[in-house]
Amino acid sequence: MATQSDRLNINSQIEHLQAKYVGTGHADITKFEWAVNVHRDSYASYIGHHNLLSYFALVQNESVGRVKYEFLQKMLLPCGVPPAQKDADVEDADMMNTDIGSD
Repeated sequence: MATQSDRLNINSQIEHLQAKYVGTGHADITKFEWAVNVHRDSYASYIGHHNLLSYFALVQNESVGRVKYEFLQKMLLPCGVPPAQKDADVEDADMMNTDIGSD
C-alpha cells in the first residue's frame, strides 16, 4: 500500500515533468491548448519518421519536401487562431461601457 510520502513524491515528480515538458499538460490546461499540443506532436512525428512522410506524400501525390514543408507550416497554428479568453472579454466590455473624458 502506498504511504503519504510516496504519494507526495509521485505528485512532485509529475509536477516536475509538467514544468519541464510543455506537451505534458497541467491541471489548468484548456481544450484548445491540449489539442494544439496533440496536433504539433503528431506533425513532428510525421516529419521525423521518413517512411510515414513518404506515405503521406504518395497519398497526396506530392513530393516529400512539399509535404514536409506543409506539415511544418501547419505546426504554427495547427488548430487555428486561439479563442478569446473570458477574462479579457469581460475587461474589454467594461472598458467599452465606461465613458472616458465625458463631461
